[in-house]
Amino acid sequence: MARRFRSTYHQKVDAKGRVSVPASFRRVIEEGDPDWSAGQRPNFIIVFGLKFQKRLDCFTLNAMEAIDASIDAMPPGSPERKKLERVYHAHSIEAQIDEDGRIILPQSLRDKLELVADEKARFVGMNDHFQVWKNATYEGLYGADDEEDEDEDLAPDFDMRVLFSSAQRSSGEA
Repeated sequence: MARRFRSTYHQKVDAKGRVSVPASFRRVIEEGDPDWSAGQRPNFIIVFGLKFQKRLDCFTLNAMEAIDASIDAMPPGSPERKKLERVYHAHSIEAQIDEDGRIILPQSLRDKLELVADEKARFVGMNDHFQVWKNATYEGLYGADDEEDEDEDLAPDFDMRVLFSSAQRSSGEA
């Protein structure tokens, strides 16, 4: 089983767009790069998506291969395939982690996120990928403590694993 992206980190972006990738995320990226070996720089994909999306979605090369296989299985020319190709192919870039554990976010991506020099970006683990947000944008959507308002009605002892059974029922699994 492959490692997963977990946790949330706040990383400062310098004037040149360099930002340190959390060490635990680097391990997942290394594992997800089939050409990586110790001493080399691991590669991954940054999907900057559509204009309204104010985040970056970052995938290992292996995770992107799985997405590509799903797109390839769709009927050529279908509206859904065209939309997915535009997002995952035309609106993405390859990235590489340098020897200091950093990436360089190009100016166009910093502009998309509205990140300025010496501001912190939020790295959010999302299982098979991670997201990069401007901290204020993320907090505007999810709150400063990273808890959505709709969860406030849950009992203090609510067990989130209950949600797995409802997800399995809705997908037709037993």
